[in-house]
Amino acid sequence: MPAQHDIAAETELWDTFAASAFKDDAEPSFCWTQYAGHGPGPELLGNPRSVLEIGCGTGRALAYLAQSGISARGVDLSPVMVKKTTAKWASTRAEFVCSEVLQYLSEQEQTYDAVYSIFGAAWFTDPSRLFPLVRRRLRPGGVFVFSQPPAIPGAYGPQGMYKGGFAGKAMFAYRYSYRPAVWERLLARAGFTMADAQVIDAPQPGHIGTLLVCAVGP
Repeated sequence: MPAQHDIAAETELWDTFAASAFKDDAEPSFCWTQYAGHGPGPELLGNPRSVLEIGCGTGRALAYLAQSGISARGVDLSPVMVKKTTAKWASTRAEFVCSEVLQYLSEQEQTYDAVYSIFGAAWFTDPSRLFPLVRRRLRPGGVFVFSQPPAIPGAYGPQGMYKGGFAGKAMFAYRYSYRPAVWERLLARAGFTMADAQVIDAPQPGHIGTLLVCAVGP
């Protein structure tokens, strides 16, 4: 049975997350992994003139790119987070849009040199619906890159995630986990001409690694 996403409920969840996750003293920073200074950097995006981050969260990565002169736009479901990031990163000229990602990609006609997600919308959106829309928003030869935690062995597909604490109002979202080879097949099925998915080991042995997926559009 397909996951039943309740966008209003998910918006409330991410608004709650935004209230605690956003740090006023944060600096622009770009890292694909959950470990600062570990793994590759924005070079995976190539040399884009324009980028779109889906599920842009605190906006640190987008602000980093915007400071480099790249036309940088981010989409996030949480109006609380978008209000905070718009104010925080105004000087970088990064643009933040509040929208559900599938709706945004369906309705907008603008194309980009690169689309990316860092523990963002690519983790929380059905790839069978998301990937074809991302491909249509890429310019010829554009790249799609995303990172998230790797799948727990034996636990694949959509999985529910409650708001931390497991007490109080039942706020939850769905996240999507697959083996690297399955991610590559899903991207190929969506029309990408090349896809590579791999798990980057954590800096400390035995700790959680990072799934990193790179794809190229036609």
